[in-house]
Amino acid sequence: MQPDIRKIVTYDEEVLIEGFRSADPPWRMFGVAAVVRNPWAGRYVEDLKPEIQAYGPVLGQLLTERMIALAGSRDAIEAYGKAAVVGLDGEIEHASGLIHTLRFGNCFREAVGAKSYLAFTNTRGPACAPIMVPLMDKNDAGRRSHYLTLQFSIPDAPRADEVVVVLGAATGGRPHHRIGDRYQDLKDLGHDLDNPAAV
Repeated sequence: MQPDIRKIVTYDEEVLIEGFRSADPPWRMFGVAAVVRNPWAGRYVEDLKPEIQAYGPVLGQLLTERMIALAGSRDAIEAYGKAAVVGLDGEIEHASGLIHTLRFGNCFREAVGAKSYLAFTNTRGPACAPIMVPLMDKNDAGRRSHYLTLQFSIPDAPRADEVVVVLGAATGGRPHHRIGDRYQDLKDLGHDLDNPAAV
């Protein structure tokens, strides 16, 4: 069982000026999306596991290889995330199923030597729906400079019976980061770093 991939879309942006000041080095975010036929579209399926287990490694490996090629190296990637948008004949569960499996996410995580979990979105929409990929530092979930969102769309996807599966990344954080990191907030609030919710 293999995913039926209609096309692969690459998005790449390089910001040279941010906040009326030069971005040095340029701020770069990019993503790769696979437009896949939804094997569960238009019907209720109780057991999603066979397709999840079959599709996850294939999509994870394919998208990861392209992401590292875009970055130039695994070490160039500092922030990362994932997303899926299911077409209108599918469930949010279908979008979730294809990206919330270690068989998918671990391909990217291990390839870039990351420690953090992959930030994510899973949504439903028509063709040209916004694809929002939240990013965060691959090794430090509290590093706010790398709280980013990659946004793009594909004019003809997802079709009603498709899912768009996406990986996103950035080679750095916001160029003029100045809001601090969550650790200072925790310190100011008197919270323990190991118990940030103080529960």
